[in-house]
Amino acid sequence: MRGDDEFLLAQRPAGKPYAGYWEFPGGKIEAGEEARAALTRELREELGIGVRESSPWITRLHAYTHATVRLHFFRVSAWDGEPQRLEDQDIKWQRVEAPDVSPMLPANAPVLAALALPSIMALSNCAGLGVDGWIGKLTDLAMREKLLVQVREKACNFQQVQHILSRALARAQPFGARIVVNSDCGSYPQCRGVHLTAKALMAATERPDATLVGASCHDERELDHAERIGVDYAVVGPVKASASHPGAAPLGWARFAELARDRPMPLFAIGGLTRADLAEARRHGAHGVALLSAAFSG
Repeated sequence: MRGDDEFLLAQRPAGKPYAGYWEFPGGKIEAGEEARAALTRELREELGIGVRESSPWITRLHAYTHATVRLHFFRVSAWDGEPQRLEDQDIKWQRVEAPDVSPMLPANAPVLAALALPSIMALSNCAGLGVDGWIGKLTDLAMREKLLVQVREKACNFQQVQHILSRALARAQPFGARIVVNSDCGSYPQCRGVHLTAKALMAATERPDATLVGASCHDERELDHAERIGVDYAVVGPVKASASHPGAAPLGWARFAELARDRPMPLFAIGGLTRADLAEARRHGAHGVALLSAAFSG
């Protein structure tokens, strides 16, 4: 990755299955080899770079006609050298929001969708900032960076949430923000994104009819069910002590990493975090962090 906006793709060379198709650089794990070691070796052999910083991301299972593969994805954020075409393959940097090479390997579609999710989820805080105050801060932030926004105002009635949501859609969506509504707040036709509470998640027997579906999870059971119904992302926590959930025991980063390991969907860490925790969250397998007032700091 170059920042959060660009990633590298490579074209499969002649003589291999799906020759000419575009894929993420990498290769097979050898017997007795750990995934991160395989990543380092493959990128050295394929691109001539030395990996300095990498973090686990998602793990996808895909059935091709010739094989079923388990793909362990890492985000490589720092390396020595410049990527080269060491295996007669073409390589191209791509924009996260608009990859423009084809054909892509069939396994790539959900991976590209996950990669396009912003790394910061901003939770609404109209109770603390007032509607005008929160909308103003959201507008300023959305103009500067891509956001995933969760409208979560459980103390508000249907009409109040509808008002907040309509303003958020009008102010932030034109700048590329993705907006979801917490399931406790009701269903709103103008918004095609929903975020399931843990209770709503466990009651769901299938994925809701929405273009973007997320869920709040706290343990393996909830994450396993989120996988089964096919959510696009999950929020996991609290990682640290949180004033918004005073009775919840913090998971800590080690436990978060256990829960995140080999999940097919990107995870957001939540609970007592700030923007300064993003790098640490990624080192433990998170895609990003979910923030309340801290979304507007730093």
